[in-house]
Amino acid sequence: MFICDLNQDLNSSHQRYSKAKTLSSGLWKSFLNLKSFLFSYFSFRMIYTKPQILKRSDVLMMTPWFAPIVWEGTYNSEILNEQFRQRNVTVGLTVFAIKKYVVFLKTFLETAETYFMVGHRVNYYIFTDRPEEVPKVALKEGRNVVVLQVQNYPRWQEISMRRMEMLSYFSQQRFINEVSYLVCVDVDMKFNDQVGVEILSDLFGTLHPGFYTAERRSFTYEHRPASQAYVPSDEGDFYYAGGFFGGTVTEVYKLTKKCHEAIMVDKANGIEAIWQEESHLNKYFLYHKPTKILSPEYLWDDNLGRPEILKKRRFLAVPKNHAAIRNK
Repeated sequence: MFICDLNQDLNSSHQRYSKAKTLSSGLWKSFLNLKSFLFSYFSFRMIYTKPQILKRSDVLMMTPWFAPIVWEGTYNSEILNEQFRQRNVTVGLTVFAIKKYVVFLKTFLETAETYFMVGHRVNYYIFTDRPEEVPKVALKEGRNVVVLQVQNYPRWQEISMRRMEMLSYFSQQRFINEVSYLVCVDVDMKFNDQVGVEILSDLFGTLHPGFYTAERRSFTYEHRPASQAYVPSDEGDFYYAGGFFGGTVTEVYKLTKKCHEAIMVDKANGIEAIWQEESHLNKYFLYHKPTKILSPEYLWDDNLGRPEILKKRRFLAVPKNHAAIRNK
């Protein structure tokens, strides 16, 4: 015998209708989302000036190992900015403001806010023994100052060499969790023009402004075989500045760890490389080639004049009395 329960059937029908309605509503929303995505995808445009194949012929733009050398006129910032925004990149900028070098922070930070990584997220990592003297500077959205207190040392050479130790330690303990790239620079400088994502790469160094046109025999590498920074006289590509280098956190960690270990070996043997950590940096770059090289536009001293090939002076040395600052 078949017994029909009207209330049960009505309830079942209502449930089936509700499920169908919910399914239909879900499909409709999915369709609208797909339509919105396709419209956004196919309507996305990138408008910029066509690249010029022969734009610069007065400078070297590529190394023998296919690493680009960044000069004004060799890249398009609009394309690069969009690429890095899509990747949601945060950049860490590290400086050491030890002893009286803290006086350079205000100008450094203010000019960085004007010219450094404009439109991108930035963490300013300030290593200092005087945290109470770090100036308060107005920052744009997505940009932060992080003060890292460290000890100072009696000799400026020791302070200089300890940078590799600190960068290595914090790269592993902190930076790896907070930023995508690290840019490591000197604090007694000021930004004078745009310095953006065009500099970023796995591992980058900067041509020293005093040696970018020099022959290998003029490079002030460490030439004493007893030092871990030793470079034979018949080796070397370029002479790199210790005041501007960087890369991904992982690559900067490898670089700074290796340099710090070499510095400690030298110290145990009573040796100090001719230009401290810069000598070890040059040794590292000789055998671990940088994937990008920055031209002297990115580290310049106006005491060297204004050569014609230098279209921009992006990061400039601030005039100072070294003797009055280094050991006080």
